[in-house]
Amino acid sequence: MSARELSKDPLNVVIAGVGGQGNVLMSFLIGSALVRKGYFVTIFDNYGASQRLGAVASYIKISQGGSNASPLLHEGDADVIVGMEPIELLRNLTRFGNPEVITIANTRPVYPIGVITGEVEYPDLDKAIETIRSLSARSWIVNATEEALKLGDTIYTNVILLGTLLGSNSLPLDKETMEEILKEELPKVFDTNIVALQRGLDLVRDTMNE
Repeated sequence: MSARELSKDPLNVVIAGVGGQGNVLMSFLIGSALVRKGYFVTIFDNYGASQRLGAVASYIKISQGGSNASPLLHEGDADVIVGMEPIELLRNLTRFGNPEVITIANTRPVYPIGVITGEVEYPDLDKAIETIRSLSARSWIVNATEEALKLGDTIYTNVILLGTLLGSNSLPLDKETMEEILKEELPKVFDTNIVALQRGLDLVRDTMNE
C-alpha cells in the first residue's frame, strides 16, 4: 500500500486498551498524521465506567473522499484492531472482527480491580493469544510493554505499538510523517519516542523473521 492509498474506503481502525495506557493519545497521533497526508479522519473515544483500569476504545474512521459519517462501528466493521491490553483486544475482536481483520496485540495484561481483589479470574493468556491469531487474517503479537521498560518507562508502550502498526503496512502512513507529528506534539520526549517508534518497526521485522 502506498502512502496515498487506502485498502478500502472508509478504513476502520480500533485502538483497544484500558484507562491510563495512552491509547487515546495514540489515536490522536494517528489521526493527526493521516490528516497531514490529506485524509479525512473521525475519531470517537469510548470510555468504560472507570477511566483508569476501565475499558477504553478509540474508533478511527479514515476516508479519502470525506464521506465519513459517524465514527461508531457496527459488528464486523473493523479492518485493523490494535490491542494495548490483550483481553481488551480480544473483546473488541469478537465484536468488530471479520475474516479479513488485521490485529496487533500487546501481550502484557493489565488486571482489572476485580482480578486484583480476587473476585474474578483473569482469562488464560495463552488461550487468548491463540484465539486472537485464529480470528485474524494477519496478526502481530508483541510485548511492547517490556520494550518500553527498556526505554525507562511504560508510557512508551503506545508509541512502540504505533511503530508496529506502521510496520504492518495496515495504514497509508510512513515513518517520516509520524516523526513530524511526534516532534510537534511531544517535543520534550521526542528523542526517546523516535527510538520507541523504530523499536515498534523492528518488532514487525523480528516477528516476520521468526
